[in-house]
Amino acid sequence: MRYLIIFSYDGSRFHGFERQVGYRTIEGELNNVLTYINGGRSTKIVASGRTDKGVHALCQTAHVDINVIITEYKLKRAMNSLLSNDIYVISTKVVDKNFHARYMVKEKIYEYKLNMGEYNPCDRNYVYQYGKKLDISLMQEAIKDFIGIHDFKSFTPSKDIRDNYKREIYDAFIDVEKDIISFTFIGNGFIKYQIRNMVGLLIQIGALKKDKNCIKEILKNKNRSQGFRTAHPEGLYLKEVKY
Repeated sequence: MRYLIIFSYDGSRFHGFERQVGYRTIEGELNNVLTYINGGRSTKIVASGRTDKGVHALCQTAHVDINVIITEYKLKRAMNSLLSNDIYVISTKVVDKNFHARYMVKEKIYEYKLNMGEYNPCDRNYVYQYGKKLDISLMQEAIKDFIGIHDFKSFTPSKDIRDNYKREIYDAFIDVEKDIISFTFIGNGFIKYQIRNMVGLLIQIGALKKDKNCIKEILKNKNRSQGFRTAHPEGLYLKEVKY
């Protein structure tokens, strides 16, 4: 039986999502728990995508095939009883055997949180403690240039070699509440470090270190060596995955 699992996690104490020998990862913990539930048979999830070390998820998804007979409710309950308290299964659902958690994604929503105010040690793992004022209006104008279908090679690691860097961003906007800035990106998918690199450039625009009109040219150049830094991971959240 194939199940769709919807879960959340605090990425602070994980060495990223992808299973790695000798490291604590989200995928590793889920696979271990599901293998136990599945009668000891090696059981692996297929997630909608992977998040980096320190990145969080409010709503991540994955599918898994399980041989034992178990209801949706009992699977959720069993998983949560075995998982550590920084991963939580929100729901489980029986799906068609042809359902694929990665290839059938239609939309993903990510949010990045940044604090312009005083350093807050309680939020250090959940909000990027930037600690300086930024020009919000400049960033709000600039972020619109990411909307549409673009080749995002300039916003991915130089070692990430692939045939296709094109992705579509349906919407991108910035909200501000007191000193907390929230950057939201909605698209059909994102490449490794893409969002953190886009935020890193927007931060430099807001800090008046880059011109607000530079995004179109950087996208056009398709070159990662553009002089902007990757934003810290702790402010990034996967908010929703839609099928």
